[in-house]
Amino acid sequence: MADFTYTYSAPEQAEIRRIREKYLPREESTLEKLRRLDAQAERPGMVVSLSLGLVGTLVLGLGMSCCLVWSLFAPGVVLGILGIAMVAAAYPAHRWITKRQRQKIAPQILALTEELGG
Repeated sequence: MADFTYTYSAPEQAEIRRIREKYLPREESTLEKLRRLDAQAERPGMVVSLSLGLVGTLVLGLGMSCCLVWSLFAPGVVLGILGIAMVAAAYPAHRWITKRQRQKIAPQILALTEELGG
């Protein structure tokens, strides 16, 4: 008579399935595509506004250093005003770029939301 043993481990099967999914070609769902497009619309504005704010802050700091450390009052004031203007322009730049990007991809977003039933 043959001895039959059977072992089933749910955690092992789940691990095997997770490893297998890593190597299968991945298809992007409609909702994932919608999320990716929405993030794509906001990313350029965020990059520009963060860069503008960071550089503006550094220029403002340089202007303050000119005034307070090196006694270069006139260049310090000019640099300070320039830095303040750059920091102040960061948010409007973000809004303007994001609005333009959203207008550009609006047809794709609307088509995907119609497909999803929204």
